[in-house]
Amino acid sequence: MTASLVDFHCHLDLYPDHVEAVRRAEEAGVFTLTVTTTPLAWARNHELAAPTRHVRAALGLHPQLVGEREHELALWKELLPRTRYVGEVGLDAGPRFYKSFDRQKSVFGEILRTCAAARGKILTVHSVRATKIVLDMVEQHLPRDRGRVVLHWFTGTPAEVKRATQLGCYFSVNSDMLANPKRDATNRAIPIDRLLTETDGPFTRVEGRPTRPEDVRSAVLSLARTRSTTADQMALTVLRNLKSLLGEGI
Repeated sequence: MTASLVDFHCHLDLYPDHVEAVRRAEEAGVFTLTVTTTPLAWARNHELAAPTRHVRAALGLHPQLVGEREHELALWKELLPRTRYVGEVGLDAGPRFYKSFDRQKSVFGEILRTCAAARGKILTVHSVRATKIVLDMVEQHLPRDRGRVVLHWFTGTPAEVKRATQLGCYFSVNSDMLANPKRDATNRAIPIDRLLTETDGPFTRVEGRPTRPEDVRSAVLSLARTRSTTADQMALTVLRNLKSLLGEGI
């Protein structure tokens, strides 16, 4: 592939060697959004990403951690003016985290409202077993002219893809999603001009090791097969979508 690759959701600070993970992504020339799970982690991520051309750090408060980290929302708000990128944020209604679901909704609502007031933020959003509620909250609190949402590892229905698209959302997809035949209808429903790629590394694996940003090429290859195009053209499409999402540039 000759086009630059895009990994719009990766946890570089969760690799054994954070510095090396950033260096590899930069050396590979992959536009990488390194998300954080707590605002306490953002400063170091930003410090390592700031001098690079290809790596950007997102300010997050992961829904799975809200039960124990809800108090960090104040720090999240304090740091928000320093970054354009927000994530990982959202909702998780899975069995392990449902007990904090009401608090998750409170935190996510405040995040959306704060981003709307700030304008121009790009959010990568978690929506496990909570797609409808996430979309309801995005519609209520973050008008599409105030910020943009990328739905990470989306597991909703084709009808929810249509609704999310109407709300201005993009979708970041990874190889695990594309290899799951149960998700074919949803994956195919995503408009080609709203597709981005991700690894969600190190939570996905390839050849017995955690994926790295450069491994996002496998998602590009899978998308090319399902969309009846070449890998080079698919990579160019994803890059064009990224530029469209970001507007004035990366």
